[in-house]
Amino acid sequence: MPLSLVAALALAATPAPAKTQPFNHHDMISMRRLSNPRVSPDGTQVAYVLRSTDLEANRGRTDLWLVGVDGSAPRQLTSHPDADSDPTWAPDGKSLFFLSSRGGSSQVWRLPIDGGEPTQVTKLPLDVGTFRLSPDGARLAVSMEVFPDCAALDCNTQREAERSKRKATGRSYDKLFARHWDTWKDGRRSHVFVVPVAGGTPVDLMKGMDADGPTKPFGGPEEYTFTPDGKSVVFTARDVGRTESWSTDLDLFVSPIDAKAKPRKLTEKNRATDTSPIFSPDGKSLAYLAMSRPGYEADRYRVIVRAWPGGQERVLAEDWDRSAGGLAWSPDSKTLFATAGHIGQQPLFALDVATGQVKQLTKDGTDDSPQPAAGNRLVYVHDDLDSPADLFVMNQDGTGVKQLTQVNQDTLSRVRFGGFEQFEFPGWNNETVRAYVVKPVDFDPKRQYPLAFLIHGGPQGSFGNHFHYRWNPQVYAGRGYVAVMVDFHGSTGYGQAFTDAIRDDWGGKPLEDLQKGLAAALQRYPFISKEKKCALGASYGGYMINWIAGNWADGFKCLVNHDGILDERMGYFDTEELWFPEWEHKGTPWDNPEGYRKHSPIEHVGKWKTPMMVIHGGQDFRVVETQGLGTFTALQRRGIPSKLLYFPEENHWVLRPANSLQWHDEVLGWLDQWTRN
Repeated sequence: MPLSLVAALALAATPAPAKTQPFNHHDMISMRRLSNPRVSPDGTQVAYVLRSTDLEANRGRTDLWLVGVDGSAPRQLTSHPDADSDPTWAPDGKSLFFLSSRGGSSQVWRLPIDGGEPTQVTKLPLDVGTFRLSPDGARLAVSMEVFPDCAALDCNTQREAERSKRKATGRSYDKLFARHWDTWKDGRRSHVFVVPVAGGTPVDLMKGMDADGPTKPFGGPEEYTFTPDGKSVVFTARDVGRTESWSTDLDLFVSPIDAKAKPRKLTEKNRATDTSPIFSPDGKSLAYLAMSRPGYEADRYRVIVRAWPGGQERVLAEDWDRSAGGLAWSPDSKTLFATAGHIGQQPLFALDVATGQVKQLTKDGTDDSPQPAAGNRLVYVHDDLDSPADLFVMNQDGTGVKQLTQVNQDTLSRVRFGGFEQFEFPGWNNETVRAYVVKPVDFDPKRQYPLAFLIHGGPQGSFGNHFHYRWNPQVYAGRGYVAVMVDFHGSTGYGQAFTDAIRDDWGGKPLEDLQKGLAAALQRYPFISKEKKCALGASYGGYMINWIAGNWADGFKCLVNHDGILDERMGYFDTEELWFPEWEHKGTPWDNPEGYRKHSPIEHVGKWKTPMMVIHGGQDFRVVETQGLGTFTALQRRGIPSKLLYFPEENHWVLRPANSLQWHDEVLGWLDQWTRN
């Protein structure tokens, strides 16, 4: 056979390369999301949660998966239509405990690793919110929503049944919180109970406490743990009485598992936040995270190491100017692994417990959930601006990095991302400020591209090297936009003084940083159009959009404001967590009215002229819907082109898949309308 014919036949037999397309929001929403890795007791396997999107049901589905620490044999462990989550290894490594809503109620289940069907462990009359397993595997600590004055679980179900029969629907309150995040308070509290795995009567460790454990709205199982001997539980709660809505005084408590003694407060001296207790493998130390300034939710988290059970404490790495999270002990109890924001990244760090010396283990991207594994290795989750989360493993000194999973291989094989880089410029007071630019997909340096100028929320947050599922700059890059994200004064990961700088200056330093950042980007990247620019932001970013409208009115062709404040004064009375505005604006509106007035967008509505899209969620109790409706009213009354997108059932975020698709369709359409002509 002629060589040319052989070659032709071989070419014909080779599969054609898959067609690729620019990354878009449909791709983002359909991606699988990896979380909650748990390394087996022998350190050779990792159980994890994988969330897939069910567009027809308009929700996410979570299942349990397993993979070897060497990356071998990934396999799905559960496939029930209801949610399975929170895998926890039995001490012998032969089974996994997990939380599941199968059966119509959230309960703890158990699954043999080598095969077999899951069996239900708890059959409680109330939903289990979170759980922890005792060191010997004999007991569970579980959190449930209860009425604090109820002596037994049946009392809670009876009270709920009686309340459901009432025809009157009024709610009555005599203290705050009346509502929190996206939920109206109904008198119930999340309490930690202990129940034998073999069955028995649950014991309320927080009996009578008018407080939540874990704390609300975002506390989870990381906020409580069994003591090394399994005889007690250390838990986090904010037990401050009527000051709850303006106090950040979370404390650690310890309670015997039989609750025969009242919980004892371990952190009495600190009036700021104490949380995330974790015991060393040798049982001699308790590590936890602590802030030092009461009322400040974005203070630096220091790592505290407390001798157990003696109680002597010390701050580990006091001079390390980063806010730690994600603590994990090494097997020899000599090292604490932690995550921390760091100059637009979130690397892993190793803290020497004896000396307090800190070593950075990883560099670029966002790393999370570090856990020791066999062979002196460390398993963790990694993502970055063009890579969604996957499991990785490395040596505990930071060498030998290996990827274990590729949970979105199918999607990644058919999409193209925009290239990105970080740049810096002199911002307020000529201090160094950093930003990211994400170039359009299929970038051509000879072309001019419109700009999507993304402004992060918080304000103590960061738009760093992270693959986000709501505010993802690659969605704009796939649409043909340049995305620029400035980490202005107030952002995290650049030292606590940089974060603190925004206090009492919401419209000052950050606005100057944004203006100088945009000027630096236009000078550095000539492919960015100087005319076709739109700014977008949510939460504090939404506030900044309103502030820009009156204080940088010639900066942009269009604006997008998601859940942004219009009136700072009324925003105080509307919101729920009062410690936040009281810290940010140095007091209450009646004690410091100028602190609320001087940077309130409502004072500058008369200067508004830029077309704006306003988005708000009806269940957003952090920034209430009237702030968005008031913004839209002002725009319409002034005759400014504007659009309102309202989601009655969404909170401060847009979480439902169909709503996220609509959000992106309308936002991108708005940008196109004002930049494509």
